[in-house]
Amino acid sequence: MDKTVVMQEEREKNCKRNKLEALTVRNEETTVNVSGESPMMEVSPRYGVSSVCGRRREMEDAVAVHPSFSSHSEYPQHYFGVYDGHGCSHVAARCRERLHNLVREELNSDREEEESEWRKTMERSFTRMDKEVVLLGESVVSGNCKCELQTPDCDAVGSTAVVSIITPDKIVVANCGDSRAVLCRNGKPFPLSIDHKPDRPDELDRIEGAGGRVIYWDCPRVLGVLAMSRAIGDNYLKPYVTCDPEVTVTDRTDDDCLILASDGLWDVVSNETACSVARMCLRGGRRRRGSPEKAVETISDKACVEASVLLTKLALARHSGDNVSVVVIDLRRKGHVPGH
Repeated sequence: MDKTVVMQEEREKNCKRNKLEALTVRNEETTVNVSGESPMMEVSPRYGVSSVCGRRREMEDAVAVHPSFSSHSEYPQHYFGVYDGHGCSHVAARCRERLHNLVREELNSDREEEESEWRKTMERSFTRMDKEVVLLGESVVSGNCKCELQTPDCDAVGSTAVVSIITPDKIVVANCGDSRAVLCRNGKPFPLSIDHKPDRPDELDRIEGAGGRVIYWDCPRVLGVLAMSRAIGDNYLKPYVTCDPEVTVTDRTDDDCLILASDGLWDVVSNETACSVARMCLRGGRRRRGSPEKAVETISDKACVEASVLLTKLALARHSGDNVSVVVIDLRRKGHVPGH
């Protein structure tokens, strides 16, 4: 077959993947629409997901949503994760399939409310995930992805992971890499994670302390290769690239929403703009229910979906060159967003 024809077919496949549409996320026992409609809707926050290939030839992002994913606690705990793969898609896909299960296994229902315990739980979970990925590369000799899961190619594959667990009174965020979590509170953005870039002063010190180097090649890169300083996988760059997550535990208060996204969004959209777009969609999704005398404002189940899709479109309009994945989670307890 002519090489030109093959390249054209690949482009057509990628164009199909770029079509913006509401995703359906499966948890272990039930299918949950990204609008948040599920049998657990009364205890699960509303959320929306949009994930597109964008201008990349391959889709390497993955998203996981698992409402009420843990039975270790008397109160509901909801899991949301965005994984941005590099080198191939199989590490991000593995994180989507397994990381929430590992977190559930590591949860200690008696002590999990302590910030230090949350940190230990997430660190153990990420470490186990990293070990699984390394073993996967060592044990499987062939596969269907472009790297064919063959060492040493598989050693050069990894993924970011930004994960949030939402409880009735806490927002737990664990981040490894340059995906990001941003909380919108009272109309203002509050980053709950800090990107792990090789030139971040503390990360640079850690890399050089371990005997590594940061080389500028279009941007700062570990050993001139990887443009992030932490990731799951990337076995060939250890110990300079670590899987240890940074964990934050934030008390819930007058919050609007939480945005989790890959750097395909954050490279071209500021925290402030993302927060404004999400709040605009939530305000626009208000509905009146009940009689005029007892009208109650509620957020449309589609509002978060619209926010995630609009943010994705905005990233593409601003010429993001990466895959773009966005999760918007409505955190309003009374179902509405304050005015301007």
